[in-house]
Amino acid sequence: MDDLTPRAILDGLCTQFLARQLVYYEVIDSTNAVAKDLANQGAAEGTMVIADEQTMGKGRLGRQWLAPKGSSLLFSLIFRPHLPVPRAQGLTMVCGLGVRQAIRELTCLPAQLKWPNDILLRGRKAGGILTEIGSTGQHLDYAVVGIGLNVNMDTSQLPAEFNATSISQELGRLVSRVQLLQQILLRIEERYLALCAGEWPAAEWASALETLGQWVELHTAQGKWRGIAQAVDNEGALLLRLENGQVKRVLEGDITLSRRNNGPLSPRNK
Repeated sequence: MDDLTPRAILDGLCTQFLARQLVYYEVIDSTNAVAKDLANQGAAEGTMVIADEQTMGKGRLGRQWLAPKGSSLLFSLIFRPHLPVPRAQGLTMVCGLGVRQAIRELTCLPAQLKWPNDILLRGRKAGGILTEIGSTGQHLDYAVVGIGLNVNMDTSQLPAEFNATSISQELGRLVSRVQLLQQILLRIEERYLALCAGEWPAAEWASALETLGQWVELHTAQGKWRGIAQAVDNEGALLLRLENGQVKRVLEGDITLSRRNNGPLSPRNK
């Protein structure tokens, strides 16, 4: 099991500010919860909270994130960008793209993204991103981006419906979590600095989304629809072309691949 202590992480880290201040736990309930508390107390931008194991980790929509000790990267980053609240999705974009690039560089695995926040390896989920914000009116005071990535995990331990995989499972060997983390942080920082300089990442993010152009089922709090995941707009919303030709714009939801010949699926309220 490789060492995720602050000393190991900082040794060879090439970032300017990201993770230069970090808080490490062997076991914690949720890195995002701690990072939000720190952000509210004035913690510096770039502060990272990282743990070797989470007992109450969560993904989007309150789902549990399972990660046995020593198997994963589980960390949260504090950002303080000068962005309006509707553009907070840009942080999910730059973090997803940074993780994708780092995996590709270090392993040559064809990592891709899935709208709105999943990290995929050969069509199976290897990680996820959860962005939570603090704001005053329409101004972001901070954003905490939590990242969970299955690195050296035996995903046979997880429920089959998770459709999960890990980097080691796809690669056939164990991977240094420290080396991967350092590369992820570097690539995220590069993109974040570009974002702060006015470069909006929506086009690159869209090109990395594996499910665009495919028939999908979309599940939201308002109902369920099927159609073609046609595109994403500049704010990161999904544009779903329904079977009746209507284009539905969705900011949040889950999508799964669907087959066109399953028959029509109409919206229904829950």
